[in-house]
Parts: sequence; C-alpha cells; structure tokens
Amino acid sequence: MSQRGTYSADPALTCPGVDEFTARSVGLVYDAPSTGRLHVDATRACRDRLTGLGADLGAYDSSESAADYADLRVALGLARWNVFGISYGTDLALIYLREHPEGIRSVGIDGVLPPSTAGPALTWASARQGFDGLFQACARQPACERRYPNLSARFDHLVRELEARPVTTSVRVPGRPEPVKVVLDGGTLVNWLTSATHLAAGVPRSLDELDHGDPRRIAEQWAAGKLGPQAVGRIAHGLAYGVFCREWVPFESPAEVLRAGRQAFPTFPRSVQAQAPQLPFLHEDCDAWKVPAAPHSVRDVTRSDVPALVLSAGFDAQTGADSGAYAARTLSRSTVVTIPYVAHVAFAASPCAREITLSFLDSPTAPKTGCVGALRPPEFEIGPKA
Repeated sequence: MSQRGTYSADPALTCPGVDEFTARSVGLVYDAPSTGRLHVDATRACRDRLTGLGADLGAYDSSESAADYADLRVALGLARWNVFGISYGTDLALIYLREHPEGIRSVGIDGVLPPSTAGPALTWASARQGFDGLFQACARQPACERRYPNLSARFDHLVRELEARPVTTSVRVPGRPEPVKVVLDGGTLVNWLTSATHLAAGVPRSLDELDHGDPRRIAEQWAAGKLGPQAVGRIAHGLAYGVFCREWVPFESPAEVLRAGRQAFPTFPRSVQAQAPQLPFLHEDCDAWKVPAAPHSVRDVTRSDVPALVLSAGFDAQTGADSGAYAARTLSRSTVVTIPYVAHVAFAASPCAREITLSFLDSPTAPKTGCVGALRPPEFEIGPKA
C-alpha cells in the first residue's frame, strides 16, 4: 500500500519547490533568519498549490494512516499479520498498535521515534547519543585515537568557529556540469554529521581535514545529498507536514527545542541550538501550513503485550538508542537490542540486525540475538598528517 499522500497515491502530496529550495540552500548560511524566511516561503507556496488542487491537508497524519492499514488487513482477509516500522514508521507502527491492536501478531520497530516524545526537541538528545557513540569508538581504536585525539572537543570547537565565521567553497557534484557553491557554518556541520554517521569510517578524517583548512570532503557530501537526482520529489511533504504540524509541533514550544539543544550541547552557539537537527524552522513552517492540532491523545504512550522487537543503533544520531529503551518500557513482551557501530535503521546496515529480525518473525517471544556479541567497530580511515 502506498501511504496516503505518497508516490502512487492520489493525490501525491510532493512539493518539488521545497526540494528545489533545499538544493539551493547549500549555498546559504544554514540557520540564518534570511534562510528561514525563504524556507517558509517555499513551504507556504507548496501549501497553496496543494490546497488549490483540493487536498484536505488536515487528513494526512499517523492516525489516518494507521486506520488505513487496519482497513487493508481486513480487506485482504488476513486474520493476523506482522508489523515492521523503521524511523518515522516506528511512530506510525506504535500509533497503529495502540489504536488498532486487533490482528497484529508482532511488531518490530527499528530507529525508534515514540509518539509520546516525537518532535524537534528529541532530535538533540539523539544527535548527542549518535555523535558520542562514533567519537568513543574512535577513542577506543588506538590508531584513530593517536591520529585524531579529542575528536568530540574538536568537533565542538569547529561548530563554534564555523558559526562565527562560515566557510564558502565550491565542489563538484555528480550530475552537475558546473561547480556548486557550498557554505559551511556551525548548523551545517551539525546536520552533516547527523547523517554522516552512516559513513562513520571516514568521519574523523573529514573533520580533521576541515580543522586543517580543507572543507572539500564534507562540502561534497553535504551538497550531494541535497542536489542528487533523487532529491526532488522524493518526500511527500503534504504527509510529512501533516505529521509534524498536527502531532509534534503543537505539543512543544520553540523554547523547549532551544532548551534541549542547550542540554545536549551546552557550548554550541544559540543560533545552532535553536534549530533542531534536520528540522530547521519547523515551528514557522507549521504556522504557514495551517492545519489543526491532533487530539492530545496522539501523545499517549503505547501499552501492549503484543510481542515486540525494539532495535536501535549505536551510531544513530537521528533516533537515539534511549528512545528504544523508553518505548519498550510499556511493551511488556519486548526484546530490546542495540546494534553497535551502525547508524540510523540497523536493519539496512547490519546483517546481524536482519538475522535477529528474521528470528523474531519466526519466534516473536524468543528471537536469537547472539550475533551482537561478535560485532566489531569499523576500521577508521587514517589520513596523512597535514
């Protein structure tokens, strides 16, 4: 089933204009107020286009999608089925389990985003956990620690330095005939690392090169993610903003986001702390999106005795492992596993996570988790000294 608003759904609530602005924004200061105004302008234009097509934007959220899945099971004539969600899909899976538990044999969640805590503020704690996991793995590897000592402190210093004095460079991006201008400020660096934990082996070297005046590797990775051929039209913003603006933003204030940033990274500049990783200017976007808040019950915890597998990843800077443990507290028959040394969505990166998941589906109350003990950290790249 194509979730309502996405891909082959009718209507498909994609916003190419938002994606195109995101591509242009690699040449702007990430968290500048002027960037925020342009960001919100793109969001508002998207809303106007979709409502002009007759879309009821208030009908796109997790509760509606959960009801769709419950109806689909009945329509298919299935007495029971297994539910498996990754990333935002864990939020949806937990709401589905809470609101339509009938017919669910087991639930697997990987990269956990609990409905009761989901929102911009939570991203700061997740970033802290993922960054620390990677930095500590480098510190425990003698070659990495010798070549890149005090990596966490150096990263912190780079964020402050770049926020005060952004660096502008030009890089080549596959598929683009001309060099692309990239601005690296403190917010950019935080957001780059939030995703770059997927490329953990190269992160210490990239940060070291930046610290010695060579921003190219980080700039190339940052630009490629925004300017790649799949970047435009990939996200159904109509559904995403439905979730953000109905279920998340109404239940936490900008002050709470800032407070979470200060708690996780107390020495970061305020301008960085105010913009949640990967969700900049979200409160302003939701002011422009203009959909009503969901009932407060959307923030209830999910309590269930359905067998559950709760997977987290040690380098996950998007949905930290603490959220998995939190969600499992009210899932009385849950198996909780953290896969070390991989980033967001362990199932995609780890054969061990896939082995555990298949074992869980065979036997939801007794999955085999022994492979975790044999996992080893990546061999971090060791570049030449500057």
